[in-house]
Amino acid sequence: MDIKSSNVAALGYASARPATRPAPGAQADAGGFAKLAQEFTQTLQQGENTARAAMTGGADAHALVQALAQTELAVETAVTVRDKVVEAYQEILRMPV
Repeated sequence: MDIKSSNVAALGYASARPATRPAPGAQADAGGFAKLAQEFTQTLQQGENTARAAMTGGADAHALVQALAQTELAVETAVTVRDKVVEAYQEILRMPV
């Protein structure tokens, strides 16, 4: 292998490298996942606060049932997303190299 062919490969890699960098608008996509995680956390906290208020007499039973239903839906959604991510990861591991 001569130096010239090695240099050509290095130049090719250097020109392709910017394509692997995230685009300037890609930061908004990462923020979308962070926003979803934050909303999930807020839903759980609201459910806990409503349950606490119902135990002390500050909330009615209807509000408690509604908060628990929202919390249950949020947890089921998170579990489904987690299962899909694990399934995709396992599929990647099964791919031949």
